[in-house]
Amino acid sequence: MRRARLMKTVRLVAAGRPLELHDIPVPVPGPTDALIRVHAAGICHSDVHYRAGVSPAGPLPLTLGHEVAGVVERVGEKVRSVRPGDRVCVHYLATCGTCAWCAGGHEQFCAAGQMLGKHRPGGFAEYTVMPAACLFVLPPEISFAHGAVLMCSSATALHALRKARLQPGETVAVFGLGGLGASAVQLARALGAATVYAVDLNQAKLALAEKFGAVPVSARTADPVAEILHLTGGRGVNVALELIGLPLTMQQAVRVLGKMGRAALAGLTQQPFGVHPYTELINQEAEIIGVSDHLAREIPELLRLTVDGRLDLRPIVTRAVPLEAGAINAVLDELEKFGGATRTVVSVVS
Repeated sequence: MRRARLMKTVRLVAAGRPLELHDIPVPVPGPTDALIRVHAAGICHSDVHYRAGVSPAGPLPLTLGHEVAGVVERVGEKVRSVRPGDRVCVHYLATCGTCAWCAGGHEQFCAAGQMLGKHRPGGFAEYTVMPAACLFVLPPEISFAHGAVLMCSSATALHALRKARLQPGETVAVFGLGGLGASAVQLARALGAATVYAVDLNQAKLALAEKFGAVPVSARTADPVAEILHLTGGRGVNVALELIGLPLTMQQAVRVLGKMGRAALAGLTQQPFGVHPYTELINQEAEIIGVSDHLAREIPELLRLTVDGRLDLRPIVTRAVPLEAGAINAVLDELEKFGGATRTVVSVVS
């Protein structure tokens, strides 16, 4: 009897426990799927929530990793959109494609949807399988590491700006300069923002945002709300993005809004935050907007902005680690404390 080919994978076996390295069979693609040889997989703050059980993932054991880029190794018999040898990046939502939400371009609400690395095996592995409809050919100008990170942090940043209805000439405040925030600063500028205020505690991240054309606002040395109101002459900003997931920064994102301002919240938290309805929302006609994931139809625009150089991930993706449980757990430990490099990828194929 022929033995199944094995691959290395780093999996979550129980909430609250470190990830573990396992050898399991290489998955087999279905008729509409593709088998992808993973070259790079980003490590996201969401992976911290999955490991901790704050955002439940499963069924367990489960391979984490939802930011994936690699090469198509094999396709199902019905696949025509990609072929073996194609360099691809992976939209992490596998959906039915036919329900009202999918047909309307809002596939993140598909009742049958499964997220790569949360509901189905992800990219902390040598191989993964996804529907071919989720794959986008990666331009040769974009590395695998950058292609992986584009699929979550950058894509979610773009979706947040689109949800906030950013218009050319408007002002933006970005709270949190991790992978999402560093992309959001550049994307806001690319979409025509007149001024971007970048808020963080970390001086190195503030300096990077300033290189991208933002006005740095240190939350360590000043009240960012007071500082942004001062810098805007009391007018506030048109758009605020909260990309950290803390009640305090969500509250601050609302409080820096000017009249008819929009606060788009993408950070994950289970804790509530307070709002003064009359002064902060009603009298301003301001809005608080939830941001959930991103959309497949936004990825081509994201790839174009990267190829054009308006989104530069070279200063953002600053570290690579091997496909080893210890190395990945160490990065997750740093992220759990809101520390570490701006963005780290697992380099599966060097």
